[in-house]
Amino acid sequence: MTTTNTHPTTKINVDQHLTFDDSVIEKIAGITATRVPGIISLDGNMFSEFADKVSSGNNMTKGINADVGEKQVAIKMDATIEYGKSAPEIFEAVCKEIDSALDKMTGLKLVKFELHVNDVKTREELKKDDDKQVN
Repeated sequence: MTTTNTHPTTKINVDQHLTFDDSVIEKIAGITATRVPGIISLDGNMFSEFADKVSSGNNMTKGINADVGEKQVAIKMDATIEYGKSAPEIFEAVCKEIDSALDKMTGLKLVKFELHVNDVKTREELKKDDDKQVN
């Protein structure tokens, strides 16, 4: 009787390399950040604001810049936060959530995170702004 081993004990050596576009990392950060209480919107510069007004899409990477290395990521983000909320608490929560999401989804380590708060709005102000864009 002859037996065949269908589960070889030696692994085949394969040169493996997993990479991500900066836009993928920016999108993960954007989706994650918008789920943090106190973040009203992510905002870009004037050019991206104008581009959003003339396009119909919702850009989840607006206001986010990622520098992606082989194992590490640095992220800069511009955001509008909710009036009355603690900016330091929002900052800590966003940083923690993005670090966790990047680690889970990509295996990359967040080594630098910058959040620039460029506006503070009430929920009512945001609703008025949204109503203006619809009309």
